Amino acid sequence: MKHSQSKYPSFLKFCVAAVITAGPVFAHASVGDVDMTAKAQPAATSTDRMIVKYKETGPVVPGAALMAGPSQARLAIVQRSGQQFGLTMKALHTTANGAQILKLDKKMDVKDVAAIAKDLMERDASIEYAEPDRIMHPMFTPNDPRYSEQWHYGDSTGGLRLPAAWDLATGTGIVVAVIDTGFRPHADLAGQFVQGYDFITDTAISNDGNGRDSDASDPGDAVAAGACGNGEPLRAQTSSWHGTHVAGTIAAKTNNGLGVAGVAYNAKVLPLRVLGKCGGYTSDIADAITWASGGTVSGVPANANKARVINMSLGGGGACDTTTQNAINGARARGTVVIVAAGNDNMNVSNASPANCSGVVAIAATTKAGGRASYSNYGNLIDVAAPGGDTGALILSTLNAGSGAPGADSYAGYAGTSMATPHVAGVAALMLSKNAALTPDDIESKLKSTARAFPGTCNSCGTGIVDALAAVKSAGGTTPPAGTTINETESNNAYGSANAVTVSGTVVKGNMGSSTDSDYFAVQLPAGKTLSATMTIGSSSADYDLYAYNSTGTTQVAMSENGAGVADSLTTTNTGTTTLTRYVRVKYYSGGTGATSGAYTLKLSW
Repeated sequence: MKHSQSKYPSFLKFCVAAVITAGPVFAHASVGDVDMTAKAQPAATSTDRMIVKYKETGPVVPGAALMAGPSQARLAIVQRSGQQFGLTMKALHTTANGAQILKLDKKMDVKDVAAIAKDLMERDASIEYAEPDRIMHPMFTPNDPRYSEQWHYGDSTGGLRLPAAWDLATGTGIVVAVIDTGFRPHADLAGQFVQGYDFITDTAISNDGNGRDSDASDPGDAVAAGACGNGEPLRAQTSSWHGTHVAGTIAAKTNNGLGVAGVAYNAKVLPLRVLGKCGGYTSDIADAITWASGGTVSGVPANANKARVINMSLGGGGACDTTTQNAINGARARGTVVIVAAGNDNMNVSNASPANCSGVVAIAATTKAGGRASYSNYGNLIDVAAPGGDTGALILSTLNAGSGAPGADSYAGYAGTSMATPHVAGVAALMLSKNAALTPDDIESKLKSTARAFPGTCNSCGTGIVDALAAVKSAGGTTPPAGTTINETESNNAYGSANAVTVSGTVVKGNMGSSTDSDYFAVQLPAGKTLSATMTIGSSSADYDLYAYNSTGTTQVAMSENGAGVADSLTTTNTGTTTLTRYVRVKYYSGGTGATSGAYTLKLSW
């Protein structure tokens, strides 16, 4: 059932085109012969071995003595090359094709080992090829029993190319706001939500007996025929539990032996309730956009879980209004990317808001065959497309079985641009978990430039279908070790007493103790590496600035001086040939101080 365009310009409805409710949960179903117990592994970026193949004229003798007899000269060249890079190498064994495996005395970045291999080849003309002996890991495959039904993740034609991306990023540390109908507690979403908010001001729409409050749970949005006025809806509608379905696509718990998988399963969902019976008001939605991104909304407590990604699977007809546009502008200025469903009216998206607003990432829907879904809006304002499903191949996710009031946990297949959008929001979370310094424009640009060509017909659907693996690879940065968080330690008010940060991806928890405070952090930055520093402030009214200095702490090499409540980020590259110290400084400018009002987080990656 596809919603028609609303006759009420002040209301926005959610974007879902079709629904088939699944039956009871069938737990622990077989998923074939693949080993479903494999755990996620980080991408291999270091090794302590090299493969060297010499030009031989005789037959290969597997297991022969390495570099013995006349080949001692080769070993001497190997040792001289190693000394050039401050390491020793020894021969381990011979492969089936006669290549020699050399063991380094320490692990090094694969790129550095490749440089050593190149140097070795330049020293010895008898080498056919030399290359790092890279460490591989099994690609992550979830054990969720209904994962095999989620064609939209891995199908070779119409899928998101998601599974391989999980070996690079899983969304850790990123909050995605779902501005929708709220959420239902669900076993497959346990622990995935952070404290949200109910922004609905009209009690007739809210269906929970009150206005705005901190309870973003969804009481249901069932409505009788004609109950919304002017004869709408044409027939009675059961509760959609739409926000719960969207949340499951983004971050359903994965590899937990239950139900389905989420795109960014280690991300957290910030549920914001703006849609109820008959839809939701633009003003409530705009406030939710502002609050989700760390802005201030009068009468609403500060958001302790700022979202870097906003998912809006909702829309209505007409031009983008100023209220929504201003809210989007503010969110983008605070470093939050806004991802919006194009709409399900098979029309040009220029007539569908907020997908036609400036600065959003507008998403069209494709089918399993990789062409435009018949319901999906289209046009020049579409950025990219993603699987949205259609009859016979829907998007499976978490739901609730209640037709009116809440019932038991369930799963269901839906279709719509609403379903395409959380796929992209999840990929954006994966990108940010790999490189938190990405801006909203960076994410939009990379999603578009890495999208793959449509295998089916999809005119005016953007640059292609989002390719999760390519998008995550394009993000750059590094995936930090899980749990690498440290606390700032005073006194670090000068570069001479700076706190040392030794692990890339470290998140520092700090605070501005007074209006004269400065906090310094020291990083040993390897040659050729780029240091990325991103600071977020707990209070939307506080303003601290970020600076980077050279190895003597006397020359400023980068800075970020954004206004109150806006994240600051900077980068600085070591263009030299040796490791250098870089000092990062957080400096008070205005606003709160102390352990609570002066709190900030600083992420340092290289």
